Amino acid sequence: MKYKKILVTGADGFIGSHLTEVLLQKGHKVKALSQYNSFNFWGWLEDLPANENLEIITGDVRDPHFCKEITKDVDLIFHLAALIAIPYSYVAPDSYIDTNIKGTLNICQAAKENGNIRVIHTSTSEVYGTAQYVPIDEKHPKQPQSPYSASKIGADAIAMSFYNAFELPVTIARPFNTYGPRQSARAIIPTIITQIKSGIKEIKLGDLRPTRDFNYVLDTCNGFIDLAESDKTIGKEINICSNFEISMADTLNIIKEIMNSDIEFITDHQRLRPDNSEVFRLWGDNSLIYNLTGFKPKYTIRQGLELTCDWFLKKNADSYKAGIYNV
Repeated sequence: MKYKKILVTGADGFIGSHLTEVLLQKGHKVKALSQYNSFNFWGWLEDLPANENLEIITGDVRDPHFCKEITKDVDLIFHLAALIAIPYSYVAPDSYIDTNIKGTLNICQAAKENGNIRVIHTSTSEVYGTAQYVPIDEKHPKQPQSPYSASKIGADAIAMSFYNAFELPVTIARPFNTYGPRQSARAIIPTIITQIKSGIKEIKLGDLRPTRDFNYVLDTCNGFIDLAESDKTIGKEINICSNFEISMADTLNIIKEIMNSDIEFITDHQRLRPDNSEVFRLWGDNSLIYNLTGFKPKYTIRQGLELTCDWFLKKNADSYKAGIYNV
């Protein structure tokens, strides 16, 4: 890419840490934002090898003055910092407004004031809600079926308003369901793997009927980078997806096969979303990103799950607390 220094917000998280790692492997200078804490703990950035091109900073995107300061010397911003757990949004919706909407406003305002810096803003397939038609293209109606998805719809709108009103070079990257190493326990794939690894005979899951368009994390990262490398993507909302759907039940069966497990599952009612909040079908259309950038996913669902299972089996995953439901 033509950008000399890149800021990644949310770099301490699942996708952000992988994106940071890929950018460093490509030789870029990266300023990685980890959420401030008094332990000086950098999340998944702790797993990355030392690199002279990596600068780790701590702070919070909810502070507009901080955002203006950290964006002064960068040429490109990948904005991933967000609260993403859907169940937690039911009990703490105000936190999602502050982090997801106001945090995005702060980053866009800072980018505008510091010279119209290019921004790749992270959306989510959850903004579409249950598919009204498939595959879901970027013209599909938005449906706020959870406080989380509502906050991301608002964040997307804020980001796009800065393109329309101020010509800020914004791209809305909309990844569908990303999975892989380092994903948090709130997601179904780590939940299945860690429970099987713990040796229990029955695992607790929610509704296994919904379908998802799963994407291995390195495919998602490459999608982000492809969007940033093309000026054709500015001012657009663009899916990053595989154009493939699979049910939760079939996903469970593939993982059982990979892990050579005969485990049975039981429905845990606390893991069920409220009736009108469950997104029953997600299947994304990736023709726009392909036409604009040539992006194609490289990993099949089987390949991605094998790599993910391998990481969890080799990694000490006790910290995931498989026996506790993580909202």
